[in-house]
Amino acid sequence: MSTTLLERQRSHTCNQLTKADLGKEVVLMGWVDSNRDHHGRIFIDLRDRYGITQLVFKPELDAALRDRAHQLGREYCVGIRGVVEDRAANGGSPNPRLPTGEVEISAVELALFNAAETPPFLVEDKIETSEEKRLAHRTVDLRRPRMQRNLIIRHKLMQAARRYLDGQGFLEMETPLLVKYTPGGARNFLVPSRLNPGKFYALAESPQLYKQMFMMAGLDRYFQIVKCFRDEDLRGDRQPEFTQIDIELSWATERVVQTLVEGLVADMFKEALGVTVERPFQRMSYDEAMSRFGSDKPDLRFAMEHTDLTDIVKKHQGGGIKLFADVVATPGNIIKAMVIEKKREMSRTEVDKLEDVAKGMGSKGVGRVRLDETGQWTQGPFGKAVTPEMRAEVNQACGAKAGDVILFQLGKASLVHTVLGGLRLHLRDKLGLVEHDEHGVSKQWKILWVTDFPLFEYDEIGKTHVAAHHPFTSPQAGHEDKLTSDPGSCRARAYDLVLNGNEVAGGSIRIHDGAVQSKVFTALGISEEDRQRKFGFLLEAMKYGCPPHGGIALGFDRWAMLFCGGTSLRDVIAYPKTQKGTCLLTDAPTAVSEAQLKDLFIASTAPQE
Repeated sequence: MSTTLLERQRSHTCNQLTKADLGKEVVLMGWVDSNRDHHGRIFIDLRDRYGITQLVFKPELDAALRDRAHQLGREYCVGIRGVVEDRAANGGSPNPRLPTGEVEISAVELALFNAAETPPFLVEDKIETSEEKRLAHRTVDLRRPRMQRNLIIRHKLMQAARRYLDGQGFLEMETPLLVKYTPGGARNFLVPSRLNPGKFYALAESPQLYKQMFMMAGLDRYFQIVKCFRDEDLRGDRQPEFTQIDIELSWATERVVQTLVEGLVADMFKEALGVTVERPFQRMSYDEAMSRFGSDKPDLRFAMEHTDLTDIVKKHQGGGIKLFADVVATPGNIIKAMVIEKKREMSRTEVDKLEDVAKGMGSKGVGRVRLDETGQWTQGPFGKAVTPEMRAEVNQACGAKAGDVILFQLGKASLVHTVLGGLRLHLRDKLGLVEHDEHGVSKQWKILWVTDFPLFEYDEIGKTHVAAHHPFTSPQAGHEDKLTSDPGSCRARAYDLVLNGNEVAGGSIRIHDGAVQSKVFTALGISEEDRQRKFGFLLEAMKYGCPPHGGIALGFDRWAMLFCGGTSLRDVIAYPKTQKGTCLLTDAPTAVSEAQLKDLFIASTAPQE
């Protein structure tokens, strides 16, 4: 292989040359995207991560060079030297879709760095190749323009975060990945210790305890773009290893953290998308979000809010509908409704199919009626039974008009919220209620702080309270005494950031008082022995002057996915795992030898294949 061109190095990328460069001698390097023979001349589109430039090999200049170019196949890796010429002047047609579309390079030298076998799929965006094949050949897949664009946006987000946080006085510090295993919360990956037989590390699911100890150490402001690990069942927006922008600061209040993050988010939007976002971001309590949208991460890009009809139904004692009366007679049950406007033009058959969607979310079904011109309820059994007084009040409360459809969901509050919230998102997608560009990126951005979360959740199976976030989240002022008397009513100094219906960050003000921390542990049923066994090192550090502090973690992969218009985290992670946690590129995980297991003092009980 000739090294002449490598020694000279490329003069331009494949997205740079224009008519301003006519007559220049240039050196380009990249991959053959296409090869065409047109009246004896060979035209090659040369591609690198920046774009495409057309090359022309002319037999009248160098027949041997032209013949060599004719042999180049897709994905051959080459370098060329040539002169920039005007396509139109050469009798060709400019390509307005390319920045280089008005020029071509008349090649005078060609270096073949590497021949390529026929690729398993075309290196272009509009392909129907299965994701499994693309993941198995990820290096080829990553050459596609969309995938490279995704990784470039990911890079821009990382750099924007680093610049902003450095400018705000934060120190980028690292925390261990091999950590102490603490039962509870997400399932950890375990790593056997060869030097300590029978003992195991855990891969860190987050740097939570370490970043709090940084604050206790007086380091004031910390951040880290960190890998975290959770051994959980996977889905489109979850991977066993993921990245987050982790932030912690001393002397923090909710507003201090939120204002800081709003500046970071604004820089990320500007850097990655060129979009200016309005600040301060909207705020909404957890209770309001659940009431209006049935979700603590509502998508505010479209309406279709929920209306709680429980009090109206109680007032009318069911309003002639026995099912309604029976439901509200049970404490804790609610009735909610949502309107599909006439302009959405959903047929009766389409509305009826929502029954199956609701059942798929655990409901027994979904009640529905359509309003006629006089406000009467049609297309459902409720219309024949409902009293005129309650029907009129329900119509008014929902804002329903002639031709609109009202959907009802009733029963236990948690299920009603889940089902009606899920139906809202289903209808968003089915009816096309939000717009996207050609890359699938939203044309509208709605950012929301959700606040005032419950501090605890009640585990029906275990009949006990569990931490809604983590056990170091501070209760709101005035709620400390409720920790032992009424933990279910405690509210947390916690906050989530929601972007277009996706939770993209979450954090809290932490507990800095040992007495309050002890009460939280008691509410969670964590014994003194377990406190010391799991968190003794943190509690010990807290004794020596712990400042008020708080922080947040941004789900970096999810930000990248939304900014790229992806539908899965696999779209924005260079080497992702499948939903079974396997890497199709490297065939990980793999079996290991008995000798390796013996060296680690462990044995496998897995069935032999």
